Amino acid sequence: MIGLVNYAREPYAVELRELSVPTIGEEDVLLKVQAVAVCGSDLHQYEGKQSWKVNYPVVLGHEFAGSVAKLGTRVSGFKEGDRVVSETAAQLPPDSPFIRRALYNLEPKRLGFGYGVNGAMADYVKVPARCLHHVPASLAFEDAALTEPCCVAYNAVCVNSHVRPGDTVAVIGPGPIGLLCAAMAKLSGAGHLIVIGIPADAKRLEAAKQIGADAVLVTEGNYVEEWMKNFGDGYGVDLVIDATGISASLKLALDIVRPAGAITKVGWGAQPLNFSLDPLVQKAVTLQGSYSHNWPIWEKVLSLLSSGKIDLRSVLNRTSPLSEWRETFEEMRSGAIVKGVLKP
Repeated sequence: MIGLVNYAREPYAVELRELSVPTIGEEDVLLKVQAVAVCGSDLHQYEGKQSWKVNYPVVLGHEFAGSVAKLGTRVSGFKEGDRVVSETAAQLPPDSPFIRRALYNLEPKRLGFGYGVNGAMADYVKVPARCLHHVPASLAFEDAALTEPCCVAYNAVCVNSHVRPGDTVAVIGPGPIGLLCAAMAKLSGAGHLIVIGIPADAKRLEAAKQIGADAVLVTEGNYVEEWMKNFGDGYGVDLVIDATGISASLKLALDIVRPAGAITKVGWGAQPLNFSLDPLVQKAVTLQGSYSHNWPIWEKVLSLLSSGKIDLRSVLNRTSPLSEWRETFEEMRSGAIVKGVLKP
């Protein structure tokens, strides 16, 4: 089979390689990959700029959907030909206290597809059966492949944040996760939805308007802060979702959140802060991190996707064969598209 392999830490150390079809264990499933979405973390590894450990060489891809090709001898609840999506926690320590609390997404020793073990940018991928969820026939594989980022957004907005009908929500960072967070905020009843980006995000900010943003703002100078002073009662927004990969965006979040408001940080940013957190204290702001997802979230998101409550048309802009991986990666890097899906 053919797979897209990240083989070293150096920038652009990614190539298509001939690989063996994975051998599965008793509790595994061999999945024929039908669609795999490109994540920002795939791009970070492509650039050699990731902040996490990668077990090189590794097949990229952790947002995927497919059909069951083969079952391990102890697998039940699935049959060959079933349409499925997979969670990302490929390996977990069996004695983890977080598993007992259904918080396996927070287990520090877990290994995920695409960096810890081989991922799904290949013809086939080995998946533990516990990771799988059935996909209804009405949901296209390329849409189902976006279940994982939708789950990240659902966890950030609907589980780790508190959006009440009529609340004002600002999302900083209109990348795929930020846009999906905006969609979840809209579904949760946000009265005003503001999406904030940089000048290079022009196309993504247009997508934010399609999702239902009432205002899209560009961070140039102090424009956003000045705009907020004239918005509503002038005190700021109820909730800020920080979905950028830049640590300094937290300063903007602290500037625009209202007293007794909340900030949920879902974007990674390895850079030091280099600013005071005193506004967090002075405003009595709640700062919440949000990471990954768990089984109940996947079931809820699949229900939303299959019912059409989550519309992916503004986010999913390109579907291509695996052979066009480089073009897809580069278009996402440049901002020409929001999200691409590859089909092995």
